[in-house]
Amino acid sequence: MTNFSIFDIVGPIMVGPSSSHTAGAVRLGKLASLISGKEIKKVQFLLHGSFAKTYKGHGTDKALVAGILKMNPWDENLRNSLDIAKEKGIKIEFSEVDLGDVHPNTVKFIITNRDNTTSEITGSSIGGGNILIFDVEGLSVEFRGDYPTLITKHKDTPGVISKITSMLYMENINIGSMKVYRNSKGSQATMVLETDNILSFDLVNKIKEIPEIQSLKVINPISNI
Repeated sequence: MTNFSIFDIVGPIMVGPSSSHTAGAVRLGKLASLISGKEIKKVQFLLHGSFAKTYKGHGTDKALVAGILKMNPWDENLRNSLDIAKEKGIKIEFSEVDLGDVHPNTVKFIITNRDNTTSEITGSSIGGGNILIFDVEGLSVEFRGDYPTLITKHKDTPGVISKITSMLYMENINIGSMKVYRNSKGSQATMVLETDNILSFDLVNKIKEIPEIQSLKVINPISNI
């Protein structure tokens, strides 16, 4: 049986008509920005389902951009997010697409950074301001941004995960959840690991030094909004 808090039912404090189309959209944008982790030059928002149908009328466009700018749903400047993004030199594009068999409130972010690297993140606003990120750079993942999250791409060889978890243990950091994804044995693997504590800069650097680690992202929790 799934347990819900009163905030899941009532929804968060926010500017706008809908927790899914406003608060959830802000959280999606903020988390996508954090996953990118760089100074953003351009964002393409590929809107699916009800997001595509109502994004202007419900202000979902402004909410998504506000999230990219790391605003909160209750921020009065949310209404002006499109103008603020323009002032910051961030190019914004919206497209209506069919992303297949996914939640109707789904958006795919294609983010171009100032250094011309790109990030692709897909997630859904699932109600009450809650969100789910389920694709990062074409890899299936599943996390909500409620806890400190470590995402690694690494060579699929024995011992890599135990090296990481041993380092966390030595720092007295508890693991809340861990999922590992791979396309085939011995290929590249992706791990999404949520912890109860924020990882220190020194610890992150130690994990980066593991020879099999190919890339690493650390995403601190977005505020409970």
